[in-house]
Amino acid sequence: MADSMMSKAATMEIPINSNGDSRNLAEDDSLEQDAKIQWSLREKVGSPTGLRDFQQVMVSGPNLNETSIVSGGYGGTTEGIIPTSSIKGSNMHHASSNSSMTAEDATRGVAVEKFDIVKKWGLNTYKCTKQMISERFGRGSRTVDLELEAQIEVLRETKRKYENVLHLARALTNHFYSMVQTQQALGDTFADLSQKSPELRDEFGYNAETQKLLCKNGETLLGAINYFVSSINTLVNKTMEDTLMTIKMYENARLEFDAYRADLEELNMGPRDAVTMARIEAAQQQYQIHKEKYERLRSDVSIKLKFLEENKVKVMHKQLLLFHNAISAYFAGNQQQLEQTLKQFNIKLKPPGADKPSWLEEQ
Repeated sequence: MADSMMSKAATMEIPINSNGDSRNLAEDDSLEQDAKIQWSLREKVGSPTGLRDFQQVMVSGPNLNETSIVSGGYGGTTEGIIPTSSIKGSNMHHASSNSSMTAEDATRGVAVEKFDIVKKWGLNTYKCTKQMISERFGRGSRTVDLELEAQIEVLRETKRKYENVLHLARALTNHFYSMVQTQQALGDTFADLSQKSPELRDEFGYNAETQKLLCKNGETLLGAINYFVSSINTLVNKTMEDTLMTIKMYENARLEFDAYRADLEELNMGPRDAVTMARIEAAQQQYQIHKEKYERLRSDVSIKLKFLEENKVKVMHKQLLLFHNAISAYFAGNQQQLEQTLKQFNIKLKPPGADKPSWLEEQ
């Protein structure tokens, strides 16, 4: 009996934790105190006064930003306590650092791309300048297409001559316009004098009618000459100029092709080590690219020269016939033939004052 009582007392005095051992007695005492505190809180919250106290505690409780995360079990040291504010700050720091690194990478990529473009442009300019100087001083060779070069020279000479024709035709238009204006003013003066001089009324009247007729025919001829000038201007400053722009691109491509060809030939004459072979391969690729560009533009120039010649003959045949018929009819005094010439070429004269803006456009 006494032995059983002693065993029960011993059993009640030995605390057992969750792992079945008898260590950490202080932890069990703290657990028991926590349970008592929770029980007292439940009792207080159950009453109205306790509920208000609990709400006040919750309102004035610790800030969530200042709470801590405890690493370890109960009764552990405070070495594992990590403030949550430091976690948020570290996350924001990582996010900002990542975004700044992305922006820096993008900026660095754009800078590298621009540097490569400038580097290629500088290298290409150096090679072309070197080739151009070598050709000018007779030390370098150039690719020549004799037939195409002759056609290009003929086009340039033709353009210079047509520009002279255009200049003279504009001068004729200006002088003839001044003459027509003078004839109109002279006709008005004769008509006025015929009214104020009864003794010379018939003579002034005849001359007034003649000057008015000449003025009318002169305006008709001016319409034909203006059409002639406009067509020549389109042919010279648009059609021929477009072909010459293509020729300029072709000449630049020829210079680049010869520059890279000379560079490849110079490398082929040097030693054949590993570094030189890599440079020869790169030069071979550049040579092939510029060769294809040169041949493509040479074909474009040949086609444009052919179409330009056909278009020039067609346009000039029509314009020269118009100019001849209009001038002949005017100086022959054949008003009917002059008007028929304008109808034949679908030329419509602007009525007097058509160039002036209307009163609505002036507002």
